[in-house]
Amino acid sequence: MTKTLTPSDLSAIEAAVREAETRTSGEIYCVVAEESAHYGETPLVWAAAVALLGPAVLLLGGVHVSAPDLFEGWTSAQVGAVAEAAARSALMGAILMQAVLFAVVAVVVSIRGVRLALTPRGIKRHEVKRRATGIFLSKNLHLTRERTGVLIFVSLAERMAEIVADEGIAQHVETKVWDKAMAALAEGLKRGEPAAGFAAAVGLCGDVLAERFPPHPGDNPNELPDAVVLLPRV
Repeated sequence: MTKTLTPSDLSAIEAAVREAETRTSGEIYCVVAEESAHYGETPLVWAAAVALLGPAVLLLGGVHVSAPDLFEGWTSAQVGAVAEAAARSALMGAILMQAVLFAVVAVVVSIRGVRLALTPRGIKRHEVKRRATGIFLSKNLHLTRERTGVLIFVSLAERMAEIVADEGIAQHVETKVWDKAMAALAEGLKRGEPAAGFAAAVGLCGDVLAERFPPHPGDNPNELPDAVVLLPRV
């Protein structure tokens, strides 16, 4: 699903948008982002979790880690007990292990593919939806003449998509009506045919808009660009 859109893909999608908008007064706007968020908290969460639980798991498994007693020369005369020195050594070993585990896990999970794979799907869904809503507002899709703008947003890294409709459409069209368009888009992307998926989704959105918001004869301006907008990594 992460296949990059080629120039021919972009042209095909733009043509599909242009055709769909001839049948409606609504506006369709397509955006493709490489990713919707950086998910910088994911490495820290995993590193902290592994660092905290790692020593306990090893202890339960019968593995004991200890470190050289760095304070032996200072306290041997006062302590005079092997048990206390061993306990101190074990404690320092656990602390050292936690530091090493935290650093190693943080570095590994910072790798983009690993970071994305280990970020919970619910968090990715939230970020994709948040990004789509932000784009809808920043690109002024809510300022079309009849409030009939529709955003088709795809986030490649998360392998997720969103369709956001303005309030002029939302008042007349139930959310589930867009499910077919979402399914067609997802299917095309999974097959490695993003242009076909987008074209199918655009066509289905155009059908919905044409039924409820037909064009005004002689007065159907193109208020938004038909070309796909490509966004880089955040």
